[in-house]
Amino acid sequence: MADDDWRLRIELGDGGAPGLLRRLHLRDAGAEDLARELRHERLAVTHDADTVFVYASSRAQLERALPSIEAELAALGIEPERSVIEHWLETEERWDDEPAGPSVEEETAAHGFAPWEVRIPCRSHAAAKELARRLEAEGYGVVRRFSYVIAGTATREAAERLARSLHGEVEPGGELVWETRPGNPFALFGGLAGS
Repeated sequence: MADDDWRLRIELGDGGAPGLLRRLHLRDAGAEDLARELRHERLAVTHDADTVFVYASSRAQLERALPSIEAELAALGIEPERSVIEHWLETEERWDDEPAGPSVEEETAAHGFAPWEVRIPCRSHAAAKELARRLEAEGYGVVRRFSYVIAGTATREAAERLARSLHGEVEPGGELVWETRPGNPFALFGGLAGS
């Protein structure tokens, strides 16, 4: 199965796209060579304002079509402002020539939360206070709740290292989690089954 994971981006500037599109879309009798090339290679062509995109399943396909596309540009008397072959980066959901967006960790940190957290249960309230003081002195952002400590880290790897050393659990950060542990599990329902 072929994927359109490659594209040629041709930035034409003011008004250049309509003429090239007519020729790439095979509306002009002068584009017979390109018509055969595109039909054989099964390339898709789209545009956005004055930028034309030619999609293919491989870089080699685009490189084979490039001389024909350049010949059509020359025939139209158009010098592209920019022409670049790009590859789709699936994990980042962007083309490799586009700037990377912020990672999940960066976005979470920008909202004032630690991207990763380590939840560390302690034997007692005093032990939790001592651990919280120690982790704060080491530079961690810390939240203490009675007998457990939550320490924030910038990366999952740092969270996993801290969790291994303190027998904690790694969790994604940036979320508010409410935890209730009533002595009577039915207390929320008006104390069914006694207290």
